[in-house]
Amino acid sequence: MKETISARRVRELVGSLPAGPIHAGLADALTLLIGDGRIPLGVRLPSERELSAALGLSRTTITRAYASLRDSGYAHAAQGSGTFTAVPGGHERAHDRVLVAGGAGEDWIDLSCAADSAPAEVMAAYATALSELPAYLSRHGYFPSGLPVLQEAVAAGYAARGLPTDPDQIVITPGALTAAGVVVRALARRHGHALIESPTYPNVGEILRAADLQLHEAPLDGNGWDIAGIAETVKQVRPDFAYLIPDFQNPTGAVMTAAQRQQLGKVLRLRETRAIVDETHHALALDGQAMPPPFAAFDADAVTLGSMSKTHWGGLRIGWIRAPRPLLEKLVRARMSLDLGVPVVEQLAAAHLLRQGPVSPLQIERLRAQRNALIDLVGTHLPDWRFTPPAGGLMLWCELPHRGATALAAAAAASQVVLTPGPVFSPSGGLDSFVRLPWTRPVAELRAAVERIAAAWRRLEESGPLSAVRPRRAGAVF
Repeated sequence: MKETISARRVRELVGSLPAGPIHAGLADALTLLIGDGRIPLGVRLPSERELSAALGLSRTTITRAYASLRDSGYAHAAQGSGTFTAVPGGHERAHDRVLVAGGAGEDWIDLSCAADSAPAEVMAAYATALSELPAYLSRHGYFPSGLPVLQEAVAAGYAARGLPTDPDQIVITPGALTAAGVVVRALARRHGHALIESPTYPNVGEILRAADLQLHEAPLDGNGWDIAGIAETVKQVRPDFAYLIPDFQNPTGAVMTAAQRQQLGKVLRLRETRAIVDETHHALALDGQAMPPPFAAFDADAVTLGSMSKTHWGGLRIGWIRAPRPLLEKLVRARMSLDLGVPVVEQLAAAHLLRQGPVSPLQIERLRAQRNALIDLVGTHLPDWRFTPPAGGLMLWCELPHRGATALAAAAAASQVVLTPGPVFSPSGGLDSFVRLPWTRPVAELRAAVERIAAAWRRLEESGPLSAVRPRRAGAVF
């Protein structure tokens, strides 16, 4: 039986319509709701009569709005069955076949990617950006440091968090990973050393290794960072860099306190170790709590990385570097050795979004509901798994009763669930008793995924002792 959505629920989601032709405003509103997933794909929309009554609009207006949806590819009509939601080109074309092992299909659930779908504001921001684009078309279009309007919006965000920042301290990049690559390319010396958390975001580890840097691990446990242990490592090794994720750390979800930031910043400055601080999750505080000041407020030499991929949409390829002014020339030169700038339309859209705030309240609400659902599901179906419920971010870091995370990932793939085992997040390859579970999918998908994972885990435990399996990475982890 096909899923349906009631006219009352559509009325709640649509809200007030903008000025202009009513049928066009309604079609635009429904397009946004379908595009960002609040009205799922394949759902039967209310009949024209039902929606007309619910919205207080004429039947003709509803008919024209539905026709616009069908013409744009966001709906299709089934003879005698009604109008169903869709996306242009079909759902299959939206799958990323690189990220999903074994190909993509309707039954696959991808938990390897800790990034949510786009909120409605993203499509509206692109529309605004296109209206602003003509003012730039008479110029060359190259902005290696970024559009001034976007640099200003990013700098204003730091100022609002208590870290005064001039726009020219911002270098815009296509994502935080590229930002990390630019910093390492500009500042690393051959055969140098880098301190990196364990577990950590694995793609940055690859960048550091590619720069011929020797990695030294700073282990995190259930309580977060061992600042005294890190200080001892820094004293012994004197690393060139320390790559840190102090805000809802990926994958543990830990948050470094203000006191820890102050203490660690002092240690790094004393040993002339440059902090590379990844703040891609800082705005994702899901319980309304205040966050500690930015790490750079305690260490003026720190280089900070930011991104809109986690707060807005991974397809909006906007990241940035906030750097001390003496480093800017080196960073811009390194930036230009890779490419000459981010597309202007993307930057205009990003500036529009950032002026509205660091993250959409509706996005926070959705992520909070998905987090709470995932916590309940894991607690119900996998009661012997342990985790610390995060106050924000995008993921649960689950400790299994014993080793076997890599074997579990293989078994889950057989049930068409893609998940990432702990060794992927370990620079030295350990942590096989951990898995990362993002809550960035709709609740129905999370429920199905946890049920399949729990069944796979039971089969593994019933089969006897779990043998070590070397994790195989098919590509980047997000």
